[in-house]
Amino acid sequence: MARVPAPLAKLGDTLRGFTVGQRTVALIGVAVLILGGITLATFVSQPRYSPLFSGLQPADASTIVEQLRADGVPYELAAGGTAVLVPEEHVYDARLKAAAAGLPTAGQSGYSLLDDMGVTSSEFQQTVTYKRALEGELASTISALDGVKTASVKLAIPEETVFVDAVTEPTASIFVETTPGIALGNDQVQAVVHLTSAAVDGMKPENVAVVDASGNLLSAVGIGIAGGADQQSSDYEQRVAASVQGMLDRVVGRGNATVAVAADMSLESAERVEESFENPAGAPALQESTKTEEYQGTGGGSAGVLGPDNIAVPDGGQGEGTFNSETTDRSNAVNKVTENRSIPSGTLNRQSVSVALNQDAAGGFNVEQLTEMIGTAAGVNAERGDSISVAVVPFNAADAAAAQEALAAAAAAEEAARAADLLRTLVIAGVAVLALVIAAVLFLYLRRNRQNREPVDLGELQEFRSALEPAPEAPATAAIASVPVAVPMLGAESDSDRLRADLDAMAASDPAKMAEHLRSVMDDRAPV
Repeated sequence: MARVPAPLAKLGDTLRGFTVGQRTVALIGVAVLILGGITLATFVSQPRYSPLFSGLQPADASTIVEQLRADGVPYELAAGGTAVLVPEEHVYDARLKAAAAGLPTAGQSGYSLLDDMGVTSSEFQQTVTYKRALEGELASTISALDGVKTASVKLAIPEETVFVDAVTEPTASIFVETTPGIALGNDQVQAVVHLTSAAVDGMKPENVAVVDASGNLLSAVGIGIAGGADQQSSDYEQRVAASVQGMLDRVVGRGNATVAVAADMSLESAERVEESFENPAGAPALQESTKTEEYQGTGGGSAGVLGPDNIAVPDGGQGEGTFNSETTDRSNAVNKVTENRSIPSGTLNRQSVSVALNQDAAGGFNVEQLTEMIGTAAGVNAERGDSISVAVVPFNAADAAAAQEALAAAAAAEEAARAADLLRTLVIAGVAVLALVIAAVLFLYLRRNRQNREPVDLGELQEFRSALEPAPEAPATAAIASVPVAVPMLGAESDSDRLRADLDAMAASDPAKMAEHLRSVMDDRAPV
């Protein structure tokens, strides 16, 4: 049987000399190194995927996947099948092939729809296609905003005709889906509203409705982003309470005052038309005419008086008389003012402000002065029916103590979790460092104890034998002389093995002399 290589035999002897704990640590270190190497090799060999298209419709995603299968390009689906990932080296080629095939088709909803219209299209088809194109352009523009994933725009544009008295205003409804974890602010919603209203002729910003994917109404028709009366009332109460609370925190200290505001908002909205007329002082008449009549003479019977039978009783005589009449017709200049007012819902009818001060902190303050300051900060109007109430009462500190204890417990739990994470990280790092140290120690140990054997010629072997053989008259070396020494046979197949066996026998019989002779031989071989 072939001999086991010397390094492997030495490694086996070293491992057999380890204790159970040392063997366990060595096995763990080797396993960690092997697993780390396999993981690294797998990660390096795995191709990196990049998005080819995202936000795809199911039909477009299916067509693109079929094309990738036909081309033999590996792919992955993400985001519920709406995104297709391919290796980085195939991204641009796959996009060019998809564009050549007209994919994705969901993006072809803008003004490109007008390119496919023929000369035989009816007026209705032209109107509908133009509206679809406008909706697609608005949707793609809104989707380009930060935080907006997809958008859909629907326009309600009334038909222009001269056979109606009242003109219907156009309206728009917008659906937006935001990126997870992102919510649109009022400024962004206002931007979407004005962007849409400015793109459609005759559309007002208050006629644009915006709804998000969660069903939240961001802007309502006729109301805008302010919301309904309830939302306006809540916003007003929070704004006034925050203003008063901030002032009291600086005056009486944080936590020593609480503010509650109740606002009564009008839920009605109306259109009001007022006309006022005014006669300008000193202005001449626009048109004036005067008619005068005069009569004088005798004749004509007088009517007399009525008798019992309602019959006139003549006075039996004739009389003389005069008649004068003057009529003036004047058209004066009059100022006429016509005012059209739109009264939205959410008008403040009245409000009430209630403030409670901590008795321990408000002892040295003037309550009347604080009441006046609170009324001014809240905009209290007595003529409108507003009311304000300020009371100095003792505060209950039990909740504050419980909240303080809860905060302390939460801080302690957070600190413990942070310490546990740090300890876990240190343990993992320690195990990794220990594995590296063990591997380095094993490598250095094996390297230091590796035997570098050199071939020994027969002349040196004969010198060793002659040096180790004792003289015949020395009885103390009789035991050495009796040691059998195998004479190597030149040209034999096992000369090297017999030489090593002889050297081992010599070293076993007299190690000190063997070592001294070896040192002398090494000194002779040392370079000058």
